[in-house]
Amino acid sequence: MEILRIATCPVCSILTSNEHRTRRMAKAVSHDQNFKNLILDHPREALEFFAPEEAPRPDDDVIIVPARQEQLQRRLGDRHRELDVPLLVDWVDGPREAVLFAFEEETEWRHFSPSRLAHYCLDLADMYGRDRVVPVVIFPRAAPHAVPLVLGTEHRDYLRFEFLTCRLADLPAGDWLDSDNTVARVNLPNMRPGGHDRVEVYAAAVRGLLALEADGDRRAKYLDFIDIYARLTDNELRDYRLRYPEEDKAMVGIVTRAREEGMRRGVEQGMQQGRIAGGRAVLERQLQRRFGPLPAAVAERLTTASADELEAWADRVLDAATIEDALPPTGR
Repeated sequence: MEILRIATCPVCSILTSNEHRTRRMAKAVSHDQNFKNLILDHPREALEFFAPEEAPRPDDDVIIVPARQEQLQRRLGDRHRELDVPLLVDWVDGPREAVLFAFEEETEWRHFSPSRLAHYCLDLADMYGRDRVVPVVIFPRAAPHAVPLVLGTEHRDYLRFEFLTCRLADLPAGDWLDSDNTVARVNLPNMRPGGHDRVEVYAAAVRGLLALEADGDRRAKYLDFIDIYARLTDNELRDYRLRYPEEDKAMVGIVTRAREEGMRRGVEQGMQQGRIAGGRAVLERQLQRRFGPLPAAVAERLTTASADELEAWADRVLDAATIEDALPPTGR
């Protein structure tokens, strides 16, 4: 049995693949937050995938406790990085002592600092009173082999700091196409395609998400995750819809249910503005998935639209051939 306690953390707004291509003109994608969400939502699978050497075995009875952000901020002050993810893993039946895993995601490998990570791990060890700490660095993009931090002289080494690394771009996607690990499946677009084309890899990621994740909100969240890192071109998206109509239909259903759930929650809470904002965000995602980056005039119409207009447009977008069909001029 696995007992999991998840600390509340803010959930960032995640962009679609088309938004990803225009991120220079909009809010940048928070890769750190994306991976933090993934690790917190699926901690055991994250350990198995990113740190298999140290992860609990499948039949181990463990408690996984994410570190509380406010506690880290209070104890570490300026040294605390909000988007790092420490997980404390405790073996209930006692075959191993508790281990603290310190995850760090580094999209650009040139920004990675072993000395900074060493400081952080020492701070965590001191804060928790533990010396069993496993540093884990995730490189979503191509990265050279990271070397340990060694302090010393020509006579001897006085400090040696090593860490586990997961270089996603080096992993062959073909080895994970049928994995039952959710973290691995949604990260397929970050892996090396090898003998598989990008559309096939994307479809396997979506298929895995649909099969392994039952929660509707998480399905919507990690469908966006897959889109962000797949970065399919418009031609590849069209190819995907032709080759994998069942998966595409299921994706449309996820987005539709997310819209309906967002509307329902807004009504229940009596928050008309929340209903409008939620409907607008989902409609933007649908439009960008179908037609690419939105013209400024369309974005302006979405900003000023009423809840009823947004709902009507969302119903039209599924069958619209053009963006003009989805958002007809006033009076049509």
